[in-house]
Amino acid sequence: MVAGDLWKVRVKRISYEAENINSYELALPDGGDLAPFTAGSHIDLHLQNGMVRSYSLVNDQNERHRYVIAVNKDASSRGGSSFVHDTIKTGDIIAISAPRNNFALCEDAEHSVLVAGGIGITPLMSMIRRLETLARPWKLFYAARTRKAAAFLDDLAAIKPDAHLDVHLDFDDERAGQTFDLAAIVANVPAAAHLYCCGPLPMLEAFERATAGRPAGQVHVEYFQARETPALDGGFEVRLARSNRTIAIEPGKTILDTVLDAGVSANFSCSEGVCGTCETRVIDGIPDHRDQFLSPEERAANKSIMICCSGSKSRTLVLDL
Repeated sequence: MVAGDLWKVRVKRISYEAENINSYELALPDGGDLAPFTAGSHIDLHLQNGMVRSYSLVNDQNERHRYVIAVNKDASSRGGSSFVHDTIKTGDIIAISAPRNNFALCEDAEHSVLVAGGIGITPLMSMIRRLETLARPWKLFYAARTRKAAAFLDDLAAIKPDAHLDVHLDFDDERAGQTFDLAAIVANVPAAAHLYCCGPLPMLEAFERATAGRPAGQVHVEYFQARETPALDGGFEVRLARSNRTIAIEPGKTILDTVLDAGVSANFSCSEGVCGTCETRVIDGIPDHRDQFLSPEERAANKSIMICCSGSKSRTLVLDL
């Protein structure tokens, strides 16, 4: 069933995957086919409390009868993961978006190296399944606090019986004083390889430093949370070209907040500049970029802005809204 741009799905199964991590199998109530997706994709859950949260799909992209996501109950989260764990039950009907992919797998790469930290394993699971289907070589470096907190270890073993040859596990409590050395991992990767990383901010920042000398097209990162604070200084105006309106952005408010308060429709999801849902074309003006979605080249071009978190360096910003 589809309502507007949302799909209504049933929670068919909830499974324990690791300490504080459950997986959720979602299917259409009538058992039909869901929209296709590709490895690295995510969907948005539109929760009953009004929150919208993005979660990566972990299952095989060839499966059309279900989506599978995994949710870590994070004590430091803004409430989305706790709501999912504490409220959503098997049999519930929930609303989701169609899949989107901001973390696409390069299927013809000579070699793929995947780096995961904690719940960051989720988008990489679908990539591993796809790479196995394509018979492409890959290696996974997977770090977690403890073995009990590492999800999908059994799945990895089932995907490839000799997975220990390609899966390198690192647990904080088993490290004996050594550190997870991303620089060394990257240094030993073949020059033609594509590298992927998803995990907590310190890991992503270390990964980006370690891969700074590699071609940008071969380095891929997926952020689950913002690295920069949103632009809340205000003091500029936004001209909405399609609506033929000009609105003032007051201190303490984002462009998205102000646009919605003015009754103007705008797409959004994570509200942290991570998912790309609120990307809006810039017609004139210079944005103050605060997102994790645009590349440095795209930021410099100033052709689009994430209105949930970014501001303006110019007195007026003209947007395609």
